[in-house]
Amino acid sequence: MAAEGIQYGVDEPSTARDANSVVVGVDGSAAAQAAVVWAARMCAARKLSLRIIHALNFSPYTYGAPYLDVAGIYDWMEVQGKDIVTAAAESARQVSADLDISTEISTMGGARWLVSLSEDSRALVLGASGRGAAGGIGSTAVNAASHGVCPVVVVHQRDGAVPDSGPVVVGIDGSPTSERATAVAFEEAARRGVPLVAIHAWSDTPHGTLAGERSAIRDPRGFEDAEHEVLSERLAGWSDRYPDVEIRRELYVDGPRTHLLAWSQKAQLVVVGSRGRGGFRGLLLGSTSNELVQKAQCPVMVVRPARS
Repeated sequence: MAAEGIQYGVDEPSTARDANSVVVGVDGSAAAQAAVVWAARMCAARKLSLRIIHALNFSPYTYGAPYLDVAGIYDWMEVQGKDIVTAAAESARQVSADLDISTEISTMGGARWLVSLSEDSRALVLGASGRGAAGGIGSTAVNAASHGVCPVVVVHQRDGAVPDSGPVVVGIDGSPTSERATAVAFEEAARRGVPLVAIHAWSDTPHGTLAGERSAIRDPRGFEDAEHEVLSERLAGWSDRYPDVEIRRELYVDGPRTHLLAWSQKAQLVVVGSRGRGGFRGLLLGSTSNELVQKAQCPVMVVRPARS
């Protein structure tokens, strides 16, 4: 069944991605369990198929390999992996018995496999902590968010649970990737029937650098009016497309990371682009999105730039 709504890859050919599947990485941790439930709810609400994957991690056993029963270790890890994906599938079916679910395990590295799967998925979903493999917040999640083709969701919990109330929050900085994140955020807010909070910080400098008692802004009122106009222009087309989405505009002088993290304490989802107005070519995950992936208090969706 075809997916409804806009394609997350709005600037790419429709054949570039199967918009009907969501991939969730699991490793048996509680964080991965939360990611499975979040992904299952998304699939159930949008009639998408769910792919549950687990990457076998042999790295702890590579040292001293000549003295180990490698075949025995592989068999044991394969059995454990099958148990993990089976348990995850059972959790997903508790969300909806009608879900189209497939499971898979692989010896390919977690991040490498996820990036490969992102070529043919609507979204990748990971837990915000765990033992690593396909579910950890360490290099696997950061690499997936940095290199994935489709949006990558890192599911954080708040007060022991994944929040399912509150607004959708989007960070807007005027970059092309930010525009893609805005498109996704509007769709997410519309599907959930919740307000959209659009956050724009004029400067990437840390919070308080340009604001405060010794503000570097000579004309605060003029600055505020001009920046509100810029933000309104960025939202205008999407507001027309989603007239039922209530929009709240939040303008700050600096500190985008600080403000987005603060909003994550009362949002159900934060959407950001993976790069902003600067940074080095090799820094594929910008400082703002990287900090949100690590520290947010709600699920974070990182939207990657369009492929050239």
